[in-house]
Amino acid sequence: MNELLLFIEIIIMFSLLLLAKKFFGKEGIFVWIGIASVIANIQVSKCIDIFGISGTLGNVLFASVFLATDILNECYGENNAKKGVYIGLFSVIVYLISMQLSLLFIASDIDVVHDSMVNLFGLAPRICIASILMFFISNLLDVKIYSKLKEKFKGKKMWVRNNLSTIICNCLDNFGFVFLAFSFSYPLIDIIEIAISTCFLEVIIALCDTPFLYLSKRIIK
Repeated sequence: MNELLLFIEIIIMFSLLLLAKKFFGKEGIFVWIGIASVIANIQVSKCIDIFGISGTLGNVLFASVFLATDILNECYGENNAKKGVYIGLFSVIVYLISMQLSLLFIASDIDVVHDSMVNLFGLAPRICIASILMFFISNLLDVKIYSKLKEKFKGKKMWVRNNLSTIICNCLDNFGFVFLAFSFSYPLIDIIEIAISTCFLEVIIALCDTPFLYLSKRIIK
């Protein structure tokens, strides 16, 4: 069931990204990056079993940010792709700060959601820092690699630069986050297994986003 839902989520989320481009142009993609960055950081709290391995939610929306910056790079240039990364970074920082402040408020006697909010949003500082740092590094590197490959192939072989940049940077993001967030808290072998299993999912999703990148070039606001 989870495997089917994964592909349904891929189709729906990537299609919504294309709709954002169709109706709002590059501004719609900027908005998408902000939305996806925040929701993905909420989804990642939930663990699931998929393809026989344990992983977390959020992979599709995290991948959609890479797709969004690739679309910006392809259609509007490298500077706009970098701007998208900065918007995503700012959105995540605002989300994390605002939710941590929300938890500091003393709940009313009639409140029924505070404990659930603590469970969902009470992230450890180390995990927050690892998430923000790797988000910024991996997405900015994705923009740079994509631009270099675009220049190397003189605008041709879009599927090559899309898949290479996305897969490399997604795996860097996963390994970097897991090692920064969980080193000295979990055995090294467990950390490596978590990183590899998540990368496996990211590779599948990255391969699925290529048709949507080609479709994005045919969409005009």
